[in-house]
Amino acid sequence: MVKIRLRRVGSKKRPSYRLVVADVRAPRDGAFISIIGHYNPLTDPETIVIDEEKARYWLEQGAQPTDTAARLLAKAGIIEETETRKEKIKAAIAAKPKASKKKAKTGVTEEPETSKEEPEASITEEPETSKEEPEASITEELEASEETPKTIKEKT
Repeated sequence: MVKIRLRRVGSKKRPSYRLVVADVRAPRDGAFISIIGHYNPLTDPETIVIDEEKARYWLEQGAQPTDTAARLLAKAGIIEETETRKEKIKAAIAAKPKASKKKAKTGVTEEPETSKEEPEASITEEPETSKEEPEASITEELEASEETPKTIKEKT
């Protein structure tokens, strides 16, 4: 069986790929039949160059693109995105809101609400009482300190 797949070229930590037609049994960077394009994911936007004539020829001959190769061929307009890929995209989009809805539903239950309200109430009460107590003690100390010097002055 023949596949259209990516073959990694480029240096360490700087990947670049060639789109090749290769036998399934050949290793990723091993023997290939034909080079039909190249792909550079590091550029902005990513660079995709595919020889459309060669790609269509190999697809007609029965070459099966890998998922990534199919995505690149679809971006180049050579093939349409497969139904399975479209379903995966829809499932991924649908899965994100469902997860947040589940979290929201757990927050709506009675137990979490009461647990959320109790800490908030205790947090707001504690600072208020702690603010009032130091103010009262400071004013009492000031009054006491004011009285002491006055009494000392009066005696002398």
